[in-house]
Amino acid sequence: MAGSDSAAFPEGVPCWIDAQLPDVEAGKRFYGGLFGWTFDSADSADSARPAGPYAGAAWARLGGEAVAALVPKRDGRMPTVWTVYFATPDAQDMADRIRKGGGQLVTAPEPVGPYGVVALAADPEDAVFGLWEAGTHPGFGSGRGTGTFSWVELYARDTATADAFYPGLFRDALFGPGVTREFGRAHISDVYPAEMPPHFLVHFGVQDCGEALGAVTRLGGRVQAPPFDTSYGRVAVVSDNQGASFALLQRRDGA
Repeated sequence: MAGSDSAAFPEGVPCWIDAQLPDVEAGKRFYGGLFGWTFDSADSADSARPAGPYAGAAWARLGGEAVAALVPKRDGRMPTVWTVYFATPDAQDMADRIRKGGGQLVTAPEPVGPYGVVALAADPEDAVFGLWEAGTHPGFGSGRGTGTFSWVELYARDTATADAFYPGLFRDALFGPGVTREFGRAHISDVYPAEMPPHFLVHFGVQDCGEALGAVTRLGGRVQAPPFDTSYGRVAVVSDNQGASFALLQRRDGA
């Protein structure tokens, strides 16, 4: 993946995100217009670009730092979706622990050139998330704030199962001394549509939720849930111009 100056992340910390999109060029126009991202093309002359699951991807940057990847969706049966990846020093070991904890692997750990090892997993309720074992690419750049990953929320129906599964995998990242959490859990209660499956929702930082919502609609996206207050800030849920859902997060301090 695109390089980063940050050190490797502790196990269980969100360290990378990507979007599986039918049309990467349309995604570049949308997210470039919304967040000011610039892009490096995987079809450039750089022969060290990874193949496999990231062939043809666009690497998003903000202020020169890596923030995300937009990846061509190769199977129309797969969802158009943002995926969060959690850091691990050993993806195979983590995959084994996931299975022992009641989860399952969606894709087995697979090298991505020199950049690292990637895998997809699902928790006991089938909420999908990624694993990233860093090689030359640790993950996000050092910046956090407007236009970058700011939080990820797990929406779960069986909260007791989620509360047992994730601390068993990511205890230090969730409860360790001095930890800054970037991962929360919400209950899918009766106020949500009955067909909503358990899932992770990636949040991007914005300065003003209202202004960002206006940009989303101008760029061809859709508002799914207007702004509401949470313990970690003011949030609106939207989808991009191809249907990938994500959230806008305006933190109370404006960061």
